Amino acid sequence: MVLALINADRLPGQPGTCAHMLAEALAGRSQVDAGWWAELDAPFTDVVQDETGAVLGVVSYAVRPSDGAGLLLWLHCREEQQPAECLVAHVLDRFGARTVFAFEFASALTLGLEGLPVRHRPATRAALEKAGFTGRDLWRYMHTGLPVAGLSHAEHRTVEECEDPPGKRLTVRDTGEVVAEATISRPVAGIGVLWWISVAPAARDKGLGLALLGTALDLLRGLGASEAILFVDDDAPAGDPERGRTAANRLYDLAGFTEVDRLSSFTRRP
Repeated sequence: MVLALINADRLPGQPGTCAHMLAEALAGRSQVDAGWWAELDAPFTDVVQDETGAVLGVVSYAVRPSDGAGLLLWLHCREEQQPAECLVAHVLDRFGARTVFAFEFASALTLGLEGLPVRHRPATRAALEKAGFTGRDLWRYMHTGLPVAGLSHAEHRTVEECEDPPGKRLTVRDTGEVVAEATISRPVAGIGVLWWISVAPAARDKGLGLALLGTALDLLRGLGASEAILFVDDDAPAGDPERGRTAANRLYDLAGFTEVDRLSSFTRRP
């Protein structure tokens, strides 16, 4: 019943959650954002039921000993308002007077969904805001089918295994210097993730980014992916204008990626 609740919220570009993925999440493990999960105490996972015993919602939460914060890790309730509010209130009651963060990082239930997809999860968002949480917009979550026709390909690239995140890293060099790189996942249920793509400032505006993207998507296709997803924010990280996202967003739009949703995290302070 819990798996059915979780899969009712499945987004385009996400595989169905299986029993193994759920077991990893219940144990407090995840391949993505693994370091942040390692900082937590063992998570609790509770359900809310109706009078017949049917499960209406499920929530998982944990404490981070380093700062005493509470983490609402994941929540599913078929986007019904009353169970969402019940579960959020339950977590806050368990945490007491401490700062609580919700949907801060990805769980094993998804392929890297770091945040709550706010358009697809309106009841959960409303329950958090009603309980005093403030949202912070993080990422665009984007998706495309494979193959993507008409993209060029990067020359002189190398491909090697990558451990964090697990997958492959593509590197383009010019006179020995790395001028562009991309990281992709190993496909899961026919879905691959483009984790990262970057081009050195001196090599920009020459079509290299689009060519590297074409190469990365072709490699995902060759590994068995029929869909690709990615996560990108809108602005450069504070104090780092060389990592601006305007060009990256334009690149993904040109390659045919479409925005599925926006991902947000939430904070509630006592």
